[in-house]
Amino acid sequence: MKAAATLRPLSGEPAAVERLVGDWLNARSPSPLTVRTSGSGGEPKDVGLSADAVRASASATLARLGGPGQWVLALPAHYVAGLQVVVRSVLAGTSPVVLADHADLTAATRALTHERRYLALVPTQLQRMLTRRREAAALATFDSVLLGGAAATPTLLAEARRLGIAVVTTYGMSETCGGCVYDGLPLDDVSVRLAAGGRVMVSGPVLFDGYVGQPALTAEVLRDGWLCTPDIGRFDDRDRLQILGRVDDVAVSGGVNVPLAAVQARLTEHPEIAAVAVVGVPDPEWGTRVVAVVVPAAGAEPPGLARVRDFVGEVHPREWAPRTVVVSDELPLLESGKVDRQSLLRAVTGGRD
Repeated sequence: MKAAATLRPLSGEPAAVERLVGDWLNARSPSPLTVRTSGSGGEPKDVGLSADAVRASASATLARLGGPGQWVLALPAHYVAGLQVVVRSVLAGTSPVVLADHADLTAATRALTHERRYLALVPTQLQRMLTRRREAAALATFDSVLLGGAAATPTLLAEARRLGIAVVTTYGMSETCGGCVYDGLPLDDVSVRLAAGGRVMVSGPVLFDGYVGQPALTAEVLRDGWLCTPDIGRFDDRDRLQILGRVDDVAVSGGVNVPLAAVQARLTEHPEIAAVAVVGVPDPEWGTRVVAVVVPAAGAEPPGLARVRDFVGEVHPREWAPRTVVVSDELPLLESGKVDRQSLLRAVTGGRD
């Protein structure tokens, strides 16, 4: 028997979530709903989102994309990205087509009835769909394909756009009602600035009310109307935001600060690597040892440690290069589609904390 859908925390089958959220949005002064974070960066937290914030985010998205349309729901409805697909659908007077109810994306696309069509994915989903010709062709029929939840490699974006897929990269988190920066530019009424050290700060009507039951933690990240995110960024020469990594994603190895996200981004460009995650693990000699977990490209031999180190060293200091390479058939993923870094660390360290 399926559990009943709830708003606090948000849970349930997509159709039930759609009904609950629709009633919630139409209610007079409803209490915030609660979205549980995926826990990709540590312990999951319950994030309180007001109806006004959720509505502001969805409305700004529809305005940026060119107007209301019908969505394919390809993400869990109880995480913020899936919730926003539901909310945008409710505001547009449409109902999302649930990908899981169909054989594949091609079949789900045929079920769409609205003139404008949208889809939200994480990079892993897009990468897999591009390997299937019919699904890649279906992707090209969408007015926009939002891509968020994790950094997308330049190679993936270039291939998608070569195939005529209208990819829009998004940056955001549960605390901002999902994506609030599209292709590097904030949505209407959203402001982004960089604090000391490049820390990304966000303000606007899309901000969360706070972490449920954690006022001290809320006060740490909400400061004078600004959300202090865990991310480091910069603005490029077109004044578009680029995310460089997380504040806590720096390993001190042999006395050298190694930005793991930069090493990982470099390795995604290696032609013999299909997917990669770079982590730091405790080491008696180095303090922290940089480890690259790689999934070889189809038909390719995985590159050995020397080649991996040379490849990183071509563009970064040699000291940043991984000291261990672990070959895997796939990377562990959370339900949200993000890499399960905690599971990855346990696997690399043999279960040791």
